[in-house]
Amino acid sequence: MNLDFQKTVLGIEFGSTRIKAVLIDQNHTPIASGDFEWENKLINGVWTYSMELIHSGLQTCFQNLKADVFAKFGKELTTVGAIGISGMMHGYLPFDRHGKQLAEFRTWRNTITGESAKVLSDLFGFNIPQRWSIAHLYQAILNGEPHVKDIAYLTTLAGYIHWKLTGQKVMGVGEASGMFPIDSDTKDYNEEMACKFNQLIAPHGFSWKLRDILPHVLSSGESAGRLTEEGALLLDPSGAFQPGIPLAPCEGDAGTGMAATNSVRVRTGNVSAGTSDFAMIVTDKKLGVHREIDMVTTPAGMPVAMVHCNNCTSDINAWVNLFGEFADLIGVHQDKGRLFTLLFNKALEGDPQCGGLISYNYFSGEGVTDLDEGRPVFARKQNASFTLANFMRTHLLSALATLKIGIDILTQTEQVDIDKLYGHGGFFKTPGVGQRMLSAAVGAPVSVMETAGEGGPYGMALLGAYLLWKEDGESLEDYLDQKVFKDATTTTLTADQKEIEGFAAFLSDYQKALPLERKATEVL
Repeated sequence: MNLDFQKTVLGIEFGSTRIKAVLIDQNHTPIASGDFEWENKLINGVWTYSMELIHSGLQTCFQNLKADVFAKFGKELTTVGAIGISGMMHGYLPFDRHGKQLAEFRTWRNTITGESAKVLSDLFGFNIPQRWSIAHLYQAILNGEPHVKDIAYLTTLAGYIHWKLTGQKVMGVGEASGMFPIDSDTKDYNEEMACKFNQLIAPHGFSWKLRDILPHVLSSGESAGRLTEEGALLLDPSGAFQPGIPLAPCEGDAGTGMAATNSVRVRTGNVSAGTSDFAMIVTDKKLGVHREIDMVTTPAGMPVAMVHCNNCTSDINAWVNLFGEFADLIGVHQDKGRLFTLLFNKALEGDPQCGGLISYNYFSGEGVTDLDEGRPVFARKQNASFTLANFMRTHLLSALATLKIGIDILTQTEQVDIDKLYGHGGFFKTPGVGQRMLSAAVGAPVSVMETAGEGGPYGMALLGAYLLWKEDGESLEDYLDQKVFKDATTTTLTADQKEIEGFAAFLSDYQKALPLERKATEVL
């Protein structure tokens, strides 16, 4: 097949368990991919990734993409039409004026900024979650960390990679909205809140003001620089990949999830479910302040109500690995993908209420349920129906339980309407199963697109395509509706009433037994 690489777009996303690259063609169809698996580490009480692993992981991912391109098209990948970088939102990556990293990368998973988050939430009258960059910055100030006075640039993982590829200290508005609150009218940082922060820290006498150290904010479709020679070598140390390629504004995994599911228009929503899970509902009205709800934006700057949960599939993955060990022990090795499919489908046979089993999937702390630490816990009553089907269903419902608590605040307390809800991410990879569980949780139809398995890097590639191929005056919403998803293959499922009632009963037991999880963090 003859392919013009100038008519392709590359999206790369730094997810929590995998760095993945997706190459799409002018039809917005994925044509090649590459990845690199990694895990965060808890070092001295901080969830982090080393800078060496960030660089080597990017290069390995890109080399695997090049190998896939060569296998499919028989030619070396030396250029593309545009590039977009995405990553886990939030966190803390500070640098001095010489570009020296001043502290370890503190990821979104950390729950070490409780004091800071409360002070800032009260100061702004706006919920500041613990994982936001501004919460990490102010906590470092409260902790008296000496590096703070030397900060010249504070960014996220996506912002860091974009900077290294282009030399530009910029980011997309959706990613920026996880660093500091955004004013959707100006599509820039909230000026009133920035002034309040500067006044708050004035007694410390730092040489910088907040805007001095934050990335410049761009909206989708704006130019965010070009790949430099140094950036090209960072991606491809062989020197074969050429500089000069335009880059879209880097975005967070929330924004790319919205793009990948065509959920950027008001009253649409999506649920991304993988290592963490979060629901994003695009809203057209001002909401009250809730500790469980973040207000971020779409890549175009529209306000989004976000329910973010730190824990989703990690506990399921651990149990599937255990079943894989057992299969190996009895000499019946199972491919990991098949094992997931078998066990997920088995969950459909379980009792709607899970037969009296309960589990908490908390590998780390969870803001929605006000836990600073987590311990995975599985428990059952003596007379519980302890079957494999109920066991798997319990863990799938547990993965969505905390999310459901937050969504109820949106739909019941705030009366937020949702016209469409899309699912994407690894939780939905087994056809039909994750959809039914989420539909049971929210009591509404859930749709999954054919491209849902591609997730964030595909969404980032679409934002790159919008930069490259949009028409004058064409909005991101219209581009996705009319150019990308007009003929998309979508599957929609609705849970039956018994499943909806079963989830509600499971959640009631889950919330009553939360002291069990809290006690586990104290004694284990």
